[in-house]
Amino acid sequence: MRSPLDDRRIGLLLFKLSLPAFIGMFVMTIYNVVDTIFVGHWVGPEGIGALSLVFPLQMFFVGVGQMIGLGASSIISRSIGARDLKRAHFALGNAFLETLFLSGCFLLVGVWKMDWLGLVLGTSASLLPYVKDYMGVIIWGSFVQVAPLVFGTLIRAEGNAIVPAISMVGGALLNVGLDALFVIKMHLGVKGAALATVISQIVSTIWLFSYYLFGKSFIKLKLWALRPHGDVLFEMNALGVSAFLRTLAGSFSAVMVNRMAIIYGGDLAVSAFGILNRLAQLAIMPIMALGQGLMPVLGFNYGASRPKEALRSIWLSLMASEVICGFVFFLIFFWPDPLIRMFTSEEELIKITYFASRKMFLALYLVGLAIVGSFIFQAMGKAREAFITSVSRPLLFTIPSVLLLPKFLGIQGVWLTFPISDVLSTFLTLILLLPHLKRFKEKAIKVQK
Repeated sequence: MRSPLDDRRIGLLLFKLSLPAFIGMFVMTIYNVVDTIFVGHWVGPEGIGALSLVFPLQMFFVGVGQMIGLGASSIISRSIGARDLKRAHFALGNAFLETLFLSGCFLLVGVWKMDWLGLVLGTSASLLPYVKDYMGVIIWGSFVQVAPLVFGTLIRAEGNAIVPAISMVGGALLNVGLDALFVIKMHLGVKGAALATVISQIVSTIWLFSYYLFGKSFIKLKLWALRPHGDVLFEMNALGVSAFLRTLAGSFSAVMVNRMAIIYGGDLAVSAFGILNRLAQLAIMPIMALGQGLMPVLGFNYGASRPKEALRSIWLSLMASEVICGFVFFLIFFWPDPLIRMFTSEEELIKITYFASRKMFLALYLVGLAIVGSFIFQAMGKAREAFITSVSRPLLFTIPSVLLLPKFLGIQGVWLTFPISDVLSTFLTLILLLPHLKRFKEKAIKVQK
């Protein structure tokens, strides 16, 4: 079989892989956005605050899915490019085993320590009942929080972006219908929103898993590959740990932002951050999709020793990311009011959220380079650079800023943390990326000669 990644029309290939990924990630983002819309209008600001407080836990699940999925996908795409299909099969099998094991551990710990988790997330006394209702359901769905991210990423790694997109679209549409049923009709509040999310993810997981059993996958879920392979597991986690630590650090920084928001702005400030966090997800989602499309293309050409095609995929992705970021910044910075009103009709909350948006999104147009840069390092197997770019923003820039600035600027300091982190993380990514781009260019010139 000829891999669909074996195509020198890099621009077309990026488009073919990124567009379905964009559609899929857009509807995947709908999970949290739709939950927040239904909860905001039919439960109130307290419900939005609860979703904001539980969001770091959901980010943790995403980080685990990315660690396994992106690490294994880098191995799979490079192995296919090097014609080492046995290693690609082991990467798939070990990714499945690790997903099953870790999600089982999360379920046991989450059920046993639910009250402790609520305290760690920084819940206030008034929001605690809402947090426990939502978080309890999410924890029971630990496996389906992780599995769709893993399987979807691995399927894209072999050049098929359609199947994951269908999974996400179907799951998101089901989530909307179930939200309406559970939150509006059955009056289940935040618990209903959580049930809608988990049930939708169960359906998505079944669809993606069936692709490896009955679909036309380039690699299969073989019984002989369902055993721990030390070398594959080590490389998979070494490459993927940067994505996990980035999300874990982002989760921790979100907890700190929530805590500072409560201290300096009260429960409504947490609800405002919940709304703006959803808008930020929508803003960076096209860039994440572009990075998802870039990874298999760059990984294949890097593994196949095609420096010209690899370099072209990088430049096209970087330019496209900045164009997208510029457009999204213009939209979300100058016209935030109708976007905010999607989530709430409470005028006081709208006023606070509008004020915060003018500070949070000041440097949104820069984030494309930082996000795509991290995907570039992962695709090339550069674990050190991927790790640095992944954790620097939340750990080195966001957390120190959010702890320091509010002491002098109050709640305004919480919101200004975000543009400061955007500028510094972009600058760091450029410093690390430029030497690799120079080497790619030199190799491409040698090949042409």
